[in-house]
Amino acid sequence: MTTDQPKQSAADASPSASRTPGAEAEAARPGPDAAAEVPGSAGTPAAGSAGRAPRAEPTAQVQPAAKPVTEAQTVAKPVTEAEPAVTLPVADVRQAATPVTEAQRAAAMASPPTVVQPVVADEPAAAPATGWRRFFRIGKKAPARELAMVGAAVATPPTAPHPPEVSDSAVDGDIAPQATSPALKIKEPLPSSRPADAPPDPWTAFATTPERGPGRIRRATRALGRALIHEYALVTYIAIALAVGMTWPTLQYPLHTLPQDLGDPARQAWQIAWSGHILLTDPVKLWQSNAYFPQPNSFAYGDSLLGYAPAGMIGTGPLAAVLRYNILFVLAHALLLIGAYALVRQLGAGRTGAAVAAVAFAYAPWRLAQEGHLDIISAGGIPLALAMIARGHGWSMRRGFRRGKRHAGWAAAGWIVAAWQVSLGFSLGLPFLGVLGLILLVMLIRVPIRWWRRPAERPVLGWRLLTTDIIGPLIVAGTAAVIALPYRKTGTAATATAEIKFFSPPLRSLLIGPAESRLWGGPHQVPRSSLPWPAEMSLLPGFVLYALALAGLAFSIWTLWQRLFLLAGLAVTTILTLGASFFAGRWTYLPLFGHLPASLGTRIPGRLMLWVTLLLAILAAGAVAEFVRRADHWAEHRIPPWPGPWLRSATLVPLVLVLLEGWNATAHPVVPAQPSAMRTVTGPMLVLPTGDTTDQMVMLWSTTRFQQIANGSGGFAAVHQAVMRRTVESFPDSTSIEYLRSQGVTTVLLLRDYVTGTPWERAGDVPVDSLGISREDLDDAVLFRLSQPAQPANPAQPGAVTPTQPGTLPGTGIDPGTGTLPGTGTQPGTGVQPGTGVQPGTGVQPGTGVQPGTGVQPGTGVQPGTGVQPGTGVQPGGTLPADPNQPVAPGQQREVPNLVAQPAP
Repeated sequence: MTTDQPKQSAADASPSASRTPGAEAEAARPGPDAAAEVPGSAGTPAAGSAGRAPRAEPTAQVQPAAKPVTEAQTVAKPVTEAEPAVTLPVADVRQAATPVTEAQRAAAMASPPTVVQPVVADEPAAAPATGWRRFFRIGKKAPARELAMVGAAVATPPTAPHPPEVSDSAVDGDIAPQATSPALKIKEPLPSSRPADAPPDPWTAFATTPERGPGRIRRATRALGRALIHEYALVTYIAIALAVGMTWPTLQYPLHTLPQDLGDPARQAWQIAWSGHILLTDPVKLWQSNAYFPQPNSFAYGDSLLGYAPAGMIGTGPLAAVLRYNILFVLAHALLLIGAYALVRQLGAGRTGAAVAAVAFAYAPWRLAQEGHLDIISAGGIPLALAMIARGHGWSMRRGFRRGKRHAGWAAAGWIVAAWQVSLGFSLGLPFLGVLGLILLVMLIRVPIRWWRRPAERPVLGWRLLTTDIIGPLIVAGTAAVIALPYRKTGTAATATAEIKFFSPPLRSLLIGPAESRLWGGPHQVPRSSLPWPAEMSLLPGFVLYALALAGLAFSIWTLWQRLFLLAGLAVTTILTLGASFFAGRWTYLPLFGHLPASLGTRIPGRLMLWVTLLLAILAAGAVAEFVRRADHWAEHRIPPWPGPWLRSATLVPLVLVLLEGWNATAHPVVPAQPSAMRTVTGPMLVLPTGDTTDQMVMLWSTTRFQQIANGSGGFAAVHQAVMRRTVESFPDSTSIEYLRSQGVTTVLLLRDYVTGTPWERAGDVPVDSLGISREDLDDAVLFRLSQPAQPANPAQPGAVTPTQPGTLPGTGIDPGTGTLPGTGTQPGTGVQPGTGVQPGTGVQPGTGVQPGTGVQPGTGVQPGTGVQPGTGVQPGGTLPADPNQPVAPGQQREVPNLVAQPAP
């Protein structure tokens, strides 16, 4: 007890004893529990202590504190440097009003000692702070010197560890009792630099080393993974799978069957194989195909499918050609779906609406009648090019033009796809060129107007996109012009007006399904039989598509003006599809396509049904997208907020119905095996029997060696081929032999397996010794070699006319000015001017005569689109030209002064 007395005296003697704000509040409060005097050395009470409770005797035992002391109360007011710090002893702690619990005592003993600075009470006592006010100092801000003293006081270390002390005694009126508690610790900032003498921190290397990015392989793998799950990647997978299913069984036996028939598919398989073969061997002779010998530019007898030439470079022979055709046939259907989906999505429809529109466009029932024409099925590049061009310009039908979405790369890709589409053929390419021209015209008008009215959006296109829009159309137009040159040189300058009128479908054909439709083929058999040409006039796009498009006029995501625009476009394309059936076509189809050469393939107006179907699909997509949008809105009010199973299934009903209408019943006949002689015999040659279907199969068989053959079938060469077939019906005889020699044919191959029921059924048994030719029996064929007789001793005078054998056609090898008799000593292919003997596009050589009543159309020589069947062509025994003494200049043909049928003399 006596050891604490000096500390008590020092505390009492100090005039500047420190006290906290909480102690000051206790001192200002009257009552028996007011702060007591701090015992001094004299033992007398301090001034201002009258009326307070008597001072308790000192005790060594710690008394309970009056109330808990907060950290804010422990902050001591700084004093001058001359004032020393004082620590109150335990013995002078007075009795408090409330007892201290064992937990509080243990916490107080565990806390570090506190050094308390005395506070000079030169300010009146403030009211006790409560709540949040205890944590703020109200009044003047503490000077920087006082804050520095607080920091110094806190940083002063204690001399010896002892428990914290709480004082409740009161000294004179200027100094309030002081209570000790843990002082407020000011956190110093962490050093920003390491001392120079300190060893280096080993963790610094890990902190300063940047994170290593992924390598090229990992980046490529991630990019590939993202690409494989992209929306359009998934659309591609679904499109291919759906194409395989909807065209089944095309890929069931892809090496041995062709879709629909063995006519046009076989010829188009030969076209793809020829383009690939000749571009690898001799590209200059691209248009001089091995078929239709000796006709020039024979590769232009129909849509060339030149865009598929890269595929034709893979594989050789008929099996490879059939496999290639079947694969391209399936992929063409997939491209139809992908292109339509991309276009409708770019216009602003949702995924479900775009899917319905794409399926309706790709598998419309009318397209099933065109399964035998790969050039018509291959229309997927049209919507795909339009989608790419629209995306490159940042344009959408629903959102308008957005400058931030422009991308010259997409526009360039769109023009390239457009050029590729035109290279497939002019049947669809010419109308597509017209649509692209309209788009350029609209851009030429709208872009300057927008540039003038909205200066803030300049430039409207940008120099990259503007350059693309200049070069891209030039590439498309140049591609079309280069391909059109050989079509102009075929000699078929006559227009196809008569054929256009024949193939123009009636209005009711828009409701009649084709025979290849599994759903509508049987029910529509009777109305289909009333059509003049059912294969090209069954133009039903689908009743489900009709219904959805009709709903889209009143219930759609498209605006009213957009729907009216689509309706106007639908009316225009429908009128053009009807051709000459709508007011004789004099104000619609004929002014646009009637003046073009027949060789460009615009003679069938019904193929414009593609554009009608596309506009109907866009209207239907608007209705389906609006239904899906409202379904999602209804689902938001559900708990949980997503569509139920029935509502989700309802959005897929249109898709299922459209697929059902596109279900096909297309035949897949087996391709006959290639005769072994076709792999060994060289040309120029004629393969018998010859006919429309047989010649197309012979063209396919020739893909092994691509030898020159006189066989060939197609709409543009029907006249010439009909004359040849009629002439060689009596082979082997002198007339047919002389004709073949005049055409440069040196070999005739008779296929025994295919002559039954034809005029050449007994041709292999006729003696040929007196005809000056040789015959060789092969395993599956008979080979005739047309030997050339010796040249006569007295040749005819230049320009003289030599009588021909009965039935010999004009132009049989007489070279003006040479005096050589027909077929005597003339080298193969040198005695006949290319294309002579038959005026292209007419079918009748002057003076030959036409069998009356054969149904040959004036000016054409054939029934439109049917060709000339044997027995309906030119009557045998034709005469010489009207002026045989007039020589024919090289590269020219005899003109036809009059196409009226005349009897043969």
